[in-house]
Amino acid sequence: MAFGDQPAYLRVAGDLRQKIVAGELPPHTRLPSQARIREQYGVSDTVALEARKVLMAEGLVEGRSGSGTYVRPRPERRAVVRTGYRSAGESSPFRQEQADAKVKGAWEARSDQRVADEGIAERLRIEVGARVMRTEYLYRVAGEPAMLSTSWEPLSVTGRTPVMLPEEGPLAGRGVVERMAAIDLVVDNVAEEVSARPALAQEAVALGGVPGRCVLVVSRTYFAGGCPVETADVVMLAERHRIAYHLPVK
Repeated sequence: MAFGDQPAYLRVAGDLRQKIVAGELPPHTRLPSQARIREQYGVSDTVALEARKVLMAEGLVEGRSGSGTYVRPRPERRAVVRTGYRSAGESSPFRQEQADAKVKGAWEARSDQRVADEGIAERLRIEVGARVMRTEYLYRVAGEPAMLSTSWEPLSVTGRTPVMLPEEGPLAGRGVVERMAAIDLVVDNVAEEVSARPALAQEAVALGGVPGRCVLVVSRTYFAGGCPVETADVVMLAERHRIAYHLPVK
């Protein structure tokens, strides 16, 4: 078996990974034991152990107490389609985060007033320590947790208005565009950045994943006349989602 100049544990992990992807080791199949890996590849116990650790860190296998290590089922990755603001009938929080019309979902939310830290102040172009309304969302698809979102709105814009609380008042549950229109602000621009990082422990628990798994983060800011009126971070497990952008050409 010809390998390159990689460390031995990466070469072994790479060969096992290829077998998993190709279906030679299908989901729920027990991974070869450490002794078997050592014999098959002619490596030490340490190399065999490190190779298994690599596959576990990649989410390809999982350990079962008292039973061994097994190939994990690969979840179907659902597309999170980003098309920007659409019609008024589709501007609920779930619709603005997940524009795939085939997916029906629900959400839970809670809001409270906070002071802006340096990062949020920069995104909203306000002073550090200025008051903001912070809202946390948990979105569900078919009853299962799908994504998290945390939004911040400057109270210098929405304070003492009917839309100060995103989930209360006459426009409760509507999207940012409609809510801002109600206070005579026209949202005319949206900026998004997509990044990836390891999931925080609380995020992994909320999304039904394992701490350390990779999450995709969509950082989004709505602008009205060049002024930020809302910024948010949308978090989803990378192994379950892919982000697809459909943008008009002008």
